Amino acid sequence: MGLGVSIFILVVVHNAAFFLSLLSLSALVTAFLLWNSLNSTKNRALLRYLHSFPDSDLRLARDGQLVKLTGVVLCGSVSLESSYEKASRCIYTSTVLYEYRELGLMPIDANRTGFHWRLAYTERFSTDFYLTDTKSGMRALVKAGPDCKVIPLIVESRLVNTTQKCSTLSTHLRKWLRDRNLSAGAHLLRLEEGYVKEGSYLSVIGMLQRSNDTVTIVQPRELISTGCLWKKLLLPIDIDGLILGTPERLAQ
Repeated sequence: MGLGVSIFILVVVHNAAFFLSLLSLSALVTAFLLWNSLNSTKNRALLRYLHSFPDSDLRLARDGQLVKLTGVVLCGSVSLESSYEKASRCIYTSTVLYEYRELGLMPIDANRTGFHWRLAYTERFSTDFYLTDTKSGMRALVKAGPDCKVIPLIVESRLVNTTQKCSTLSTHLRKWLRDRNLSAGAHLLRLEEGYVKEGSYLSVIGMLQRSNDTVTIVQPRELISTGCLWKKLLLPIDIDGLILGTPERLAQ
């Protein structure tokens, strides 16, 4: 579109310098938008915002304040189990399945990344849990159950990556696929799973609620904006939900 407008102006105005300037500006704007689109898929703006958010002191934090806590996770009355690895005593689990799709006459290459892999299935679950804050030593109840919007920044590990030489899938994988009404035939697929087990370190950003001696972290009532990150040429994004992330992930 920018090129078309530039050519139109060149024809009408007959000014080559103006045409080149407008063409360069269009290229810069396009590159800027593509850069932000690429980074949004990797949550880079969100990760940098969270990394810069200081840990709060529960002893001084006020009711209704947005806080960030980092500490050890303890399961509440309900714990989760990851669907593929069957990891128990979890407070968050996610399993993602990608299928490889050939584009036109392009030969299949399972080592390629990006546009050739299509998201075929995903499941993510979280539950209420306790977190012992390392800064204050206090324990807080984190409301991350079904009624809460959760924004997870949890790394998912690749567990299955089939190849063209794979003529049949494992029994466990076939059962997992059939239980979810997915194709269990031999094809190129990639399965990744992530979870947070009891005893893990976790960072949480949410709104503080105090009631007598009970400290609870809940989903913020309003959207949170990351603001513009000009040094990284990143536009602001809005955050709607309770944020969970491992300290190592937030530091990236």
